[in-house]
Amino acid sequence: MGKYVFGVDVGGTTVKLGLFDVEGNLLDKWEIPTRKDNGGENILPDVAASIKAKMAEKNVFKDDVIGVGLGAPGPVDGEGMVYGAVNLGWGTFSIRDTLMELLDIPVKAGNDANVAALGEMWKGGGQGCKNLVAVTLGTGVGGGIIVNGSILAGALGAGGEIGHLHIEDNETERCNCGNTGCLEEYTSATGVVRLAKRMLHSCDTPSMLRKIPEEKISAKKVFDAVKDGDELAIKIAEQFGEYLGKGLGVIATIINPEMIVIGGGVSKAGKILFEYISPYFYKTVFKGCGNVKFALATLGNDAGIYGSAKLVLE
Repeated sequence: MGKYVFGVDVGGTTVKLGLFDVEGNLLDKWEIPTRKDNGGENILPDVAASIKAKMAEKNVFKDDVIGVGLGAPGPVDGEGMVYGAVNLGWGTFSIRDTLMELLDIPVKAGNDANVAALGEMWKGGGQGCKNLVAVTLGTGVGGGIIVNGSILAGALGAGGEIGHLHIEDNETERCNCGNTGCLEEYTSATGVVRLAKRMLHSCDTPSMLRKIPEEKISAKKVFDAVKDGDELAIKIAEQFGEYLGKGLGVIATIINPEMIVIGGGVSKAGKILFEYISPYFYKTVFKGCGNVKFALATLGNDAGIYGSAKLVLE
């Protein structure tokens, strides 16, 4: 009989789960709803029940399972302690100890973005690299840093919060984190829309974006217009590229990664993103750290379950 690991990715709406062999082959994946009521007290019991049901279905015995890895949206330290996960209603407690008690199987836990970065290193866009930065450009901007094949979590699990790098002194709108001028405010999907609306209001350059009702403008529509050669959209992409390129240049100067992997909804624009990011990145980064490749993430929504499984196998 082979050995197995489970990878769990706890999201605000659903929990994604995967059953893997030790080589990292995904044997099965499924989802359950995230029950956030009563401070999210049902989430880990639901995860445990779902794993037990899958083990029964697949005739997998406890002795065959090396462990369960779990990614959660909040600071999680190297001991599996979460320091609050606002989106789930969680306070500070040990994910590792709680889930181990429910399953009687070894458990490891990490921050969801860090864990997704580990997944991309293992089986995604960053394969073959042991030092990489992964950036997720979604509704917000998430990030994960992998050094020598391991997650850089920091003292309280908040390492790699790339989206909250301060990048603009003149910003007056507050980021969700409470600060102003965060990278997330310009390079997330909502950030690209913010840049677009500001550009549309500040000039009268003709653009196909002016034919779209303002509330319907999206990052996808901006980059579709870029691909069509729209002059105003290209200016927005330049702004986006300057913010992200400079931000990643600072991070790369500190971390010296081999690769930067970009994922999330905005990354669906494809490699055209690199045309706008790269010039500002190479202008900013310390030359000794500049031998960096850019790649698109390839695991999509499965990055979290892959990375969680890899946590157990580290």
